[in-house]
Amino acid sequence: MAQSFVVVGAYGGVGEALCRRLARRGARVLMAGRDAGKLAPLAADIGGETVALDATEPDQVEACLRRAAEVFGRLDGVANCVGSLLLKPAHAITLQEWQAMLATNLGSAFSVVRAAGLVMAAQGGSVVLVSSAAARIGLANHEAIAAAKAGIEGLALSAAATYAPKGIRVNCVAPGLTRTPLTARLWQQEAAAKASASLHALGRIGEPEEVASAIDWLLDTGQAWVTGQVLGVDGGLSRVRSRA
Repeated sequence: MAQSFVVVGAYGGVGEALCRRLARRGARVLMAGRDAGKLAPLAADIGGETVALDATEPDQVEACLRRAAEVFGRLDGVANCVGSLLLKPAHAITLQEWQAMLATNLGSAFSVVRAAGLVMAAQGGSVVLVSSAAARIGLANHEAIAAAKAGIEGLALSAAATYAPKGIRVNCVAPGLTRTPLTARLWQQEAAAKASASLHALGRIGEPEEVASAIDWLLDTGQAWVTGQVLGVDGGLSRVRSRA
């Protein structure tokens, strides 16, 4: 039987690349996101089910995973690709911006882990969350996003321990700057793109397909002995300094 997955945040840069990658290898995919209109073209292109939801609402995410398990007959994994970006120093961030940042990033990740614990406990499976290199290295003006993403890493590690007896693996990828619509203002201008690329030891920014490849690898049932890991997919940003 083909593997089956839910991708939350399916029409973002990494989410779309992941859906396409899963479909190419014959997996069945339920694509979820806030805007049903943005899901429709992707579904028409690669096939699969769609669900419109607010990923910060745990009950909606749970219903989505239950639908996937019912439609596909089983659910092998779920990836949360929902995210947002806020680059300001802490003193310039409003309470509303801070709460929205936490809800979109950490709140959606919690909703996915909670739903997986409820829906996948009988058969096991894989959960993959998305953090950021910013949670692992100090970058100026990243206080809010770094805090939210560090929370995701803590969530992944604790959940990996909690749900291991149920056969649910929980892992996390932590990308560096990746060429997606969300980060466009950081790479569309040549000077900004050059400065950003120079921070990464490999001398460039990442592509959505590269992050999607890592998520796909962690989702796959072949990685049945991998859990509680945070995989840096960041061109060396968080760990390596190349020589000038």
